Amino acid sequence: MRLVLLTVLLTLSCQGFSAPAPFFLWQSKLDGALSCAQTSPGDGWLRRGGPFRDAGCRAAY
Repeated sequence: MRLVLLTVLLTLSCQGFSAPAPFFLWQSKLDGALSCAQTSPGDGWLRRGGPFRDAGCRAAY
């Protein structure tokens, strides 16, 4: 019983150390348009800046 309780408490406490994924500024290879996203929008995009804290790619870490 103690082992189960300890395992549950340790599992729940680890989640407190996680952080949100950073955002990056992506530029289209096709027309040069910019997009702010946490993951690549696809093969036609190049990462141009980051990491950023916000979805507007304004607040740098």
